[in-house]
Amino acid sequence: MKILLRGAVLVLGGFLFACVTVNVYFPAAAVEQAADRIVKEVYGEKVKNMQENGKSPETAPPEGNEQSGTLAPMAAVAYVLEALVAPAYAQQPDINIDSPAINRLKAGMQARHARLIPFYNAGAIGLGSTGLLVVRDAKAISLKDRGAVQALVAEENKDRNALYSEIAGENGHPEWEPQIRTIFDKRWVANAPSGWWFQNADGRWVQK
Repeated sequence: MKILLRGAVLVLGGFLFACVTVNVYFPAAAVEQAADRIVKEVYGEKVKNMQENGKSPETAPPEGNEQSGTLAPMAAVAYVLEALVAPAYAQQPDINIDSPAINRLKAGMQARHARLIPFYNAGAIGLGSTGLLVVRDAKAISLKDRGAVQALVAEENKDRNALYSEIAGENGHPEWEPQIRTIFDKRWVANAPSGWWFQNADGRWVQK
């Protein structure tokens, strides 16, 4: 009995350590939600909501039986585990995307987007694989407009780079910038209308 209880405590202790330290991990889900909000505001158009995956019901705990003497100490350990883990999850960071700098960058991107739309639609520019814009087909841009489009793309990329860095810094984790960029890269594509071009993971251009 003592050996079994001691083993259970060790297993639960290891699980407790893993759960309590989870709050230092990169909050990918929260960043994805924040990215979707910004991307939709920049694009200025409604997109279809993704379907939520249903969660399987949790397995009910076993009824009391002849092993109740063993289960009681384990239940006490589980109670302590729950008391400690819950606050750890409650401390998961909320992603702040409402700072003055972030709002300023977003406003500039919103104003620029209307001028970029015709070139998205023509396939002249596309969504690169690093969360930035790329001039995909310069021939699809008239000679008189090429300089202006190049300037627009450069300005957009400057703001996007600043946005990813600002979000990471505003949330106290500058080291998150590469992961934030990766998530934004996916959300720019996911929220884009059909017909726009983007680079896949292999660097090949694909039309959505």
